[in-house]
Amino acid sequence: MRLPMPHAAVLLTAGVALLLAAPMVRGDEGMWLFNKLPLAHLQEKYDFEPPPGWADHLRSSAVRFNNGGSGSFVSADGLIMTNHHVGADTLSKLSTADKNYHHDGFFAARREDEVRAPDLELNVLVGIRDVTDVVNRDVSPEMDDARAGEAKRKAMARIEKEATDTNKMRNDVVTLYQGGQYHLYTYKKYTDVRLVFAPEFDIAFFGGDPDNFEYPRYDLDVCFFRAYEDDKPAKVEHHLKWSADGTRDGELIFVAGHPGRTDRLNTVASLEYLRDLRFPFLLDFLMKKEAMLLAFGKQGPEQARQAQEELFSIQNSRKARVGGFDGLKDVEFLNRKRQAEAELRDRVTAASKAGDPRVAAWDRITQAQKTSARIMKPWSYLERGWAFDSLLFEVARDLVRHAAEKGKPNADRLKEYRESNLESLELGLFSPAPIYPLFEQAKLAHSLSEWKKAMPDDPMIERVLHGRTPAEAARELVQGTKLVDVETRKKIAAGGIAAIEASDDPMIKLAVVVDAEARRLRKIQEDEVEGVEAANYAILARALFEAKGDSVYPDATFTLRLAFGVVRGYEQDGKAIPPYTTIGGAFEHAKAHGEKSPYELPASWHKARESGKLRLETPLNFVSTADIIGGNSGSPVVNRKNEVVGLIFDGNIQSLVLDFGYDERQARAVSVDSRGILEALRSVYHADRLVNELTGH
Repeated sequence: MRLPMPHAAVLLTAGVALLLAAPMVRGDEGMWLFNKLPLAHLQEKYDFEPPPGWADHLRSSAVRFNNGGSGSFVSADGLIMTNHHVGADTLSKLSTADKNYHHDGFFAARREDEVRAPDLELNVLVGIRDVTDVVNRDVSPEMDDARAGEAKRKAMARIEKEATDTNKMRNDVVTLYQGGQYHLYTYKKYTDVRLVFAPEFDIAFFGGDPDNFEYPRYDLDVCFFRAYEDDKPAKVEHHLKWSADGTRDGELIFVAGHPGRTDRLNTVASLEYLRDLRFPFLLDFLMKKEAMLLAFGKQGPEQARQAQEELFSIQNSRKARVGGFDGLKDVEFLNRKRQAEAELRDRVTAASKAGDPRVAAWDRITQAQKTSARIMKPWSYLERGWAFDSLLFEVARDLVRHAAEKGKPNADRLKEYRESNLESLELGLFSPAPIYPLFEQAKLAHSLSEWKKAMPDDPMIERVLHGRTPAEAARELVQGTKLVDVETRKKIAAGGIAAIEASDDPMIKLAVVVDAEARRLRKIQEDEVEGVEAANYAILARALFEAKGDSVYPDATFTLRLAFGVVRGYEQDGKAIPPYTTIGGAFEHAKAHGEKSPYELPASWHKARESGKLRLETPLNFVSTADIIGGNSGSPVVNRKNEVVGLIFDGNIQSLVLDFGYDERQARAVSVDSRGILEALRSVYHADRLVNELTGH
């Protein structure tokens, strides 16, 4: 499981969550803030009281991958564990036609063999501060929602810059409880990150798309990196020790990770909008792009290699959204939402005086959905860049906006170009990662064609195509641009607006042509959709706080959360699904499917079994009731002692509705077992250096 790609993730954020009826936490539900843990619940249900320093140690050991996943420090020398699919973007960028780390795997037998990632940033949370009063200070009652939203954005920019100027770290103001609270998260950044180990793709994603979001699973979805400082392995005070014993059925476990986005408590109007418009629109986009990537990959082995990581991302997103869409179409689910919303609305109305803004909040949120529907297509194609699916266009747009925004006061800039974000943006903008022109050309031709089909009357299309077919335009744009060269990008960035205006690069010109209209759509989205939602959800959240306080957890925001649960199987179609699978089971699963792709185990695994040294009874994967979603990929699973017992990598098919509501009857988090990881490292990959570092031996 992974956080959906950025354009898909943003598409799904139109309706922010509302705590509809102060829900009581059920079972092991919850993605909890580290500064607001459910200690009483843990004590009452599991007789567990974390000892002093337990939570701080786990928090400080957790790592966020800025490309959309989680990880953890697992040695004092900066060793980091995550999933193969979280590291896949980096593996692909490090690969060539002759050296395919993504497919064939990698192990650095010596420290000096560890390979530096071209543009990977890791974040470790070091501080949380409530800044709600500061964010709201400049908002006055006479402001409309758009002006209030702008005032808050400027305040957040100011807070982030002041913090960054002081502590020289990354600082993000995070919106919680849909505007009910704002917290400043301070992160230590690592940008010198090096690859240590990755298994072959065939075992990391064993079972492929057919087994994705299914269980039983038999995957070694693990990858190890190392953080460096001053060209030396980072010395970290907090890292997780490895459990010698793993878990047992029914054992309490914890997950520290960065769940991407939940919309569990949306208003009914928001959910209906997602169900009727956004999800169908997104799924159509994903399925058509998947078909294009499959067709490109069939042209040859090198084309297949270039497309593999993006194809996996699209397939993963498509399957995840199909599951979420099915949940939204569940009549019983929506009826429960309607009932809860009606009860809260009645309570608010009964307790309100004439003119109380809380009474009209639902109607204003509904109106925001109508605005979102009106701009959905042009906003997605222009501002989100769906029409221009190419890394080269992304570079061009960043250069154009970098020049325009850098000259503005920090508080007036688009969020991506604030001082607090510039270093991270420039890491990607000047990345030396390879770009493959023919692949970029194929993607761009496809996206231009889909834009033209979806919006045939948009006058912007002719301004872009100039009478050319999408294929002709894509060819001229990709073949004519010089932005593949990193030094060219740096020169244009250094030249600012003058360099942009003087540039004859066709991709730069394209970014300039569409920028004004894309910005106009973005402003509508921010003012009339996001601003309205934030203002009115905050009104309703405050009404709820008056009754319940903030003892309930906020929706996920790709920030660090703690989840917990127990190792437990489940029942499906009258059949008991046990919690564990084994290494031996992987061989049986392969045999049952004819040992054909995607059920082919790597040769290294067959060799290890034939040697008699591979312990087939070793647990490989397990499931638990922990509350996780995309973004939790790579999260460490720990026991009461804060020891690593597993590694989150997926959820089962029943978990795909967790974006909108928790249910532990069948929904399960799927993890790689710590015992399976060690056994594979020892007996399959002979990675003794890595095993010794993990176990301290």
